[in-house]
Amino acid sequence: MTRAEFADFVQVAGMGVVATADTGGNPEAALVGMAATQAGEVIFDSPVTARKMANLAANPRVALVIGWDDDVSVQVEGVADVLGGTDRERYGQLYTERFPGSRALHDQFAIVRVIPRWLRYYDARPDSFRVSEGSWVG
Repeated sequence: MTRAEFADFVQVAGMGVVATADTGGNPEAALVGMAATQAGEVIFDSPVTARKMANLAANPRVALVIGWDDDVSVQVEGVADVLGGTDRERYGQLYTERFPGSRALHDQFAIVRVIPRWLRYYDARPDSFRVSEGSWVG
């Protein structure tokens, strides 16, 4: 899966699950709206008080599962960063283009960018079954 194909998949899916771990290693997962850049970065917003935000501050590694319609999904492992300044504004605009009316740019919300390092495409449809995975660097 190319970065452009992945970005298109995320844009169409629109939602996914983000998994983080707290400082004790306990998992936390949340369903969030997701957008993507053409470079394959995943963007989501979160209330600044959400558990995932404290988890990301301690450990920026995340896992995502995106899509499930038609028995097709992409699993992602990557590194997240909470954006500030002009990056927050730029990525927040991309997110709100995907989700008009979003509160992503309100002060009580954070914009999170995930840079994928590993992907697993899973197509469980009987007529097109395929599983492929690989690493992205940079």
